[in-house]
Amino acid sequence: MPVPKNFVSPVRMSAKERAFAQIQRWIIDGTLQPGEKLLDAELAESLGVSRTPIREAFQLLEVQGLVSMHPGKETKVTAIEKEDIFKMYSTMAALQALAAEVTAKIIVPEQVDRLRAINMEFAAAIKSGQAYQAMEADEQFHNLIVELSDNPYVASFSASLQIHIRRFKYVFLKQPITATQASVDEHDSIIAAFERKDSDSARAMMKRNFTRPMQELHGLF
Repeated sequence: MPVPKNFVSPVRMSAKERAFAQIQRWIIDGTLQPGEKLLDAELAESLGVSRTPIREAFQLLEVQGLVSMHPGKETKVTAIEKEDIFKMYSTMAALQALAAEVTAKIIVPEQVDRLRAINMEFAAAIKSGQAYQAMEADEQFHNLIVELSDNPYVASFSASLQIHIRRFKYVFLKQPITATQASVDEHDSIIAAFERKDSDSARAMMKRNFTRPMQELHGLF
């Protein structure tokens, strides 16, 4: 299990939090492959921590469904199933479309400006080939819309799905810029719908923003 040595370590985090954040990122970006066996001793050495926070991180990652633990035997990165793309993305599209519909009715200009700024960060990350940063900016954009909709159930279910969708989204955002620019343009259309207080358009464009990459991703796997 080759583990990178030249990664940037988060600051002001406990050993467990640091281990959890880094291992999660390695699973999402494919450094740790689906089905790969995770060795706590090797990860502990690489991250400069003891084996205890690594094992605690494994427990958190298992709750998220990113690893499977078999005490006394092994811990592995969970597999990615192609058909999960449709199940995850269609569910997320429905949740996000609802959030967009509600947000369109209540959003204020300052919040629209914040969404526009985030989308500019998203576009810049795509242009510079920074797939992980692009993924984080994309999530900020959608999370803000969910937050503004003020629906804790949408927020909870979206957050749970987002962890798994990240593994697929990272693959999508690593595609050539011509393939990913459409996401930036769709964000612009959502923002324009918010400015018009057009809830129907906001809902429809948000749904498209998830169903289009869903179809494209299914063709990649």
